Amino acid sequence: MSAEVLRGSDIRDRLATHGRILVALIMRDVTTRFFGSPLGFIIAIAWPVSHIFILIVLNSAAGRAAPYGDDPALFFATGLLPFMCFNYMSRFTMMGVMLNKPLLGYPIVKVGDILIARATLEVLNAAVVVIVTAIILTAMGVDVKPPRPQEAMFALMAMMLLGLGFGIVNGVIAGMFAFWFTPFALFQIVLWIASGVILVPDELPAQARYWLSYNPALIGVEWMRSAYYEGYGLGELLDKRYMLGFSVTTLFIGLLMERAMRGRILQ
Repeated sequence: MSAEVLRGSDIRDRLATHGRILVALIMRDVTTRFFGSPLGFIIAIAWPVSHIFILIVLNSAAGRAAPYGDDPALFFATGLLPFMCFNYMSRFTMMGVMLNKPLLGYPIVKVGDILIARATLEVLNAAVVVIVTAIILTAMGVDVKPPRPQEAMFALMAMMLLGLGFGIVNGVIAGMFAFWFTPFALFQIVLWIASGVILVPDELPAQARYWLSYNPALIGVEWMRSAYYEGYGLGELLDKRYMLGFSVTTLFIGLLMERAMRGRILQ
């Protein structure tokens, strides 16, 4: 048997083993995230969906008109959905290292495997959340089809990429310092307020817009709304190149940190 055939067989075996590890980690996350039951995955979907509709109901009960457009439910959903995709991706990717740290005692399981498995699960979860939210809004009589569906899809994908980078960086830090989850959670609350979820950033004073322009999550929300509202996001805040560059850079830094700090995480 030639050396090339042996190398090809070895690569296939490694890929198959790696795939089985990822599937096992994903299934473990599904069954242990909530109450040790597979039904927990349903809760993982219902949680962000309920978050979205609670905010919609509260604003409707308060009689608050949509800051932009004619439908408050659509306006808040177009802000909440992309932010929730980012928020849940970053949070649960970070928590993946903390919750699965005992598995790192097995040489075959790597930190990167845990991060990839958790990120894959969050992409699937986000897709289901978007679909369920769209179905419920449609049942409420809201037209959820964006005039520019490709831009809406790109915005959601960009927010998940941003969340993945954030999650890996903070996951490595949390793997070394367990207390890191608390300041991270507080930071996400501040980020929620600063990401334009319930307001139109272009209506803020120039100085506020300047500082908010450095927030890539706000750009993702603006990107999503520009897919729905004609003429929305034409100001300086919708800088897609900055957001994508920030996301890729954060992801690269996170992967470098994981490689450099792998031994420290295992301690």
